[in-house]
Amino acid sequence: MNITHSDVENGILTATVIIPAADVDNAVKKAYRDVAKKYNFHGFRPGKAPRPVIDKAVGPELAHANATEELLSAAAPAIINELDIVPVKDGDFKNTDLEEIDLAKDGEDYTFKVQYKLRPMPSLSSYDAVSIEMPPAEVTEAEIDAQVNMLLAYQVKFEDVTDRGVEAEDFLTVDIEDVKNAESLAGEGRAVFVGSGSLPEAVEEALKGMKVDESKEISWTPEAAEGEKAEEAAIKATVKSIRARITPELTDELAKETFGFDSVDAMRDAVKLEIEQDKEARLPGIKESRCVTALAERLELEEMDEDYEQSVFQDLGQQFLSNLSQRGMSLDQWLQANRLTSDQFIADLHQQANDVARESLALDALARELKIEATEDDVNAEFERAGVEDVEASKAAFTADGRMPAVRDSIRRSKACDWLVENAQVTEVDETARAAEEQDAEETAE
Repeated sequence: MNITHSDVENGILTATVIIPAADVDNAVKKAYRDVAKKYNFHGFRPGKAPRPVIDKAVGPELAHANATEELLSAAAPAIINELDIVPVKDGDFKNTDLEEIDLAKDGEDYTFKVQYKLRPMPSLSSYDAVSIEMPPAEVTEAEIDAQVNMLLAYQVKFEDVTDRGVEAEDFLTVDIEDVKNAESLAGEGRAVFVGSGSLPEAVEEALKGMKVDESKEISWTPEAAEGEKAEEAAIKATVKSIRARITPELTDELAKETFGFDSVDAMRDAVKLEIEQDKEARLPGIKESRCVTALAERLELEEMDEDYEQSVFQDLGQQFLSNLSQRGMSLDQWLQANRLTSDQFIADLHQQANDVARESLALDALARELKIEATEDDVNAEFERAGVEDVEASKAAFTADGRMPAVRDSIRRSKACDWLVENAQVTEVDETARAAEEQDAEETAE
C-alpha cells in the first residue's frame, strides 16, 4: 500500500491510496476460494469450483466486491497509522473522482481516495501557565472542624419545640390542603425537613416563622416547562409539630463514649491524620483537574463539533457500562439506585462529553504550541506502565488495529498536562474556612 498524496481542508483529510496489483490479485483469488466454499456448485466438491463456473453461476461482481471490501478493511488501519491520525468517524472511501467506490480489477493497481473527518484544531487565547487556587497541603483547623462537625451530625437528635416558630433545619409535621394546582403536595401529617427541597422553595420560606397549630394559605407560581404557560398554585398549610435539630456538644466524655477516643484532643489528632492521608492521595488529582479546566476556559471555540462530541460521548458511555459490568450491575439498576431517568443520564453524559472534549482540544493546542512529540521510548514506556507482558506483541496488535496514533495522542496530551501542572501558578486557599464564612454570611442575611 502506498499513500501518494494527502491534504486537509475544512477539517477533512483526503488521501490518495494505491494498492499494488499483486495484492489485488491475491485478494481476488482468496475471494473466489471463499465463494467456492460458501456456495454449492453442481458437479464440484465444496471449494473446488473453478472461476469460470463461479462467474457463470453468480457473476464476477460478487468475488470482486468481496475482494474490494477485504482490501479496504485491511488498508484502513494501515492508512490511519501512516497518516498518524485519530479520526472522529470511520473513513469514507471513494474513487479518484470522489464518487462511489470502484471495484478492484485483476492485474491492476487499485487506486482510491479516502476521506477522514478530523477533530477541530482551535487555538488558545493564551499559552501562559494557568493560575489556580488549591487547598493548602497542611491540614487546617477549619478542615478539622468540618470533619468533626460531620461526625457530630450523625449524633443529631430532634426535640419538640412549642415556644417559637419554624426555622431552617427544623423537622415538621404539616397538613397540606390543595387550594389550586397543588394536588401532588396535598396530604395530612406530611413530614418536612426545612431546607431539604422536598417542597417548593416559596413554600418552605412561607413556613418559616409559623407556630404549632398555625395555618396559612401560601401561593406561588411554579416554573413551567418550555412552551407551557406558568400557572399559579396555592395550598393551605397547618403546622402540626415542630422538632428542632439538636447537635450535641463535643466533650471529652462524648469523644470517649461515642467515638472511642480518650479526649477531644485525641479525636481531633486522629481526624487530622485522616485528612492528611486523604490530602496526600487526592491533591495531585485535584491540581491536575483544575489546571486542565483552567486551560479549557482559554479554548477559542464557540461551539463543539457534533461528531467529535459524539465520539467522546460513545467512549465515555462504553467505559461507564464496562465499569458497571465489572461491579455486576446493569444500567437500569444503576439508574434506579440513583433515581435518574435514562434521558437525564444521557443528557448528563453529553455534558460530560462536551467538557472532556474541550479539555482534550485545549491540551492538544498546548501540545502543538510546545511542539511536544511522542517518541518510541515514550510509547514503550506507556505499554510498560499498562503492565503488558509482551510490549512488542501489544504494539503490533495496536498497529494492526490502527490504534497506535491514539496512543501517541494520549502521550502528547499527558506531556502537555505534566507541563501545565508543573508550571501552574498556585494560590493556597483554605476553602473549607471560606465556605464556612460564606454560609455564616448567608444565615446572617436571612
